[in-house]
Amino acid sequence: MIDLHYWPTPNGHKITLFLEEAADAGRPQAYRIEPVNIGAGDQFKPEFLAISPNNRMPAIVDHAPADGGAPISVFESGAILRYLAEKTGLFAPADLRGRVEVDEWLFWQVGGYGPMLGQNHHFNRYAPEKVPYAIDRYQRETERLYGVLDKRLAGREFIAGEALSIADFACYPWAREHDWHHVDLARYPAVQRWHDALSARPAFQRAYEMGKVYRADKAMTDEMRKHLFGTPGSSAPHPQ
Repeated sequence: MIDLHYWPTPNGHKITLFLEEAADAGRPQAYRIEPVNIGAGDQFKPEFLAISPNNRMPAIVDHAPADGGAPISVFESGAILRYLAEKTGLFAPADLRGRVEVDEWLFWQVGGYGPMLGQNHHFNRYAPEKVPYAIDRYQRETERLYGVLDKRLAGREFIAGEALSIADFACYPWAREHDWHHVDLARYPAVQRWHDALSARPAFQRAYEMGKVYRADKAMTDEMRKHLFGTPGSSAPHPQ
């Protein structure tokens, strides 16, 4: 059994996408969701910090690791995807060159595509005041990164070639929010094709449907803002 500490954000969705696709691939991993309501501050609870010291979700606790030992906890979405791929033998090539290719794009997402789009979200949607310099900077970087992804996907069904991989699970949840960061996918036809094809997959649809149970559209309150973005001198993170 895997405990998935989760909230339906782009980073949280990465893990449910993997687990639902693993079930469809014939290697189901039993899991249960442990909600981490980041708007209510659950990410700062001691029991969560014990497995995710950076106070960010997702995180997992695997009660049946491949080595047969004690439960193992993993934090950071990229590390979780890599862990699950190694445990199941799914969505990452076994050969050296294929594995390097997948990891390049996985780390591209966690090091650039996600953080830059996250800053775009913040300054366009959540910042208490408009900062033109920040909005322009992150919009331009967002568009540059979409261009990189579009070039990569030209002539390929998936990011790492002809097989679905953890690189797709990492990138898709951020591309799905293209409206949030003012990107018209029609400008990026290869990304548009890839996005639409993944959106039609039953496992992807299940993963997003289950997220609706945990999240309701609510107006941002000062308390939520404190937990999500912190206040001056606070270490609270931005949304995950």
